[in-house]
Amino acid sequence: MGIEEFGGGQSGEADILVVTTNDVPGHRVERVIGEVFGLTVRSRHVGSQIGAGLKSLVGGELRGLTRTLVETRSQAMERLTEQARVRGANAVLAMRFDVTAGADVGTEVCAYGTAVVIVRE
Repeated sequence: MGIEEFGGGQSGEADILVVTTNDVPGHRVERVIGEVFGLTVRSRHVGSQIGAGLKSLVGGELRGLTRTLVETRSQAMERLTEQARVRGANAVLAMRFDVTAGADVGTEVCAYGTAVVIVRE
């Protein structure tokens, strides 16, 4: 299992730039479209919960759960960029993740930010 399975972020071919900063060097915001978000809720697999419980007895990383969270965040990001695209943006500024555990049912992951149109200066 390589490190690429545990990372995230955009590919080089992305048509919507997503950044965690409030601006993009060398660009100016031409138009603010507004808040966009991508949301997903994932339930936990019973087998992974049992495995995680056993692993917690001896310590160490819960690799299956880590992989699931990476996949979940990636899906939330895909939905965020799709919302931005549909609304006419070419960038999302101040992107953040919000993660909430929901009453032992699953985990909600929301990627959110401000959809904008930026132009090179």
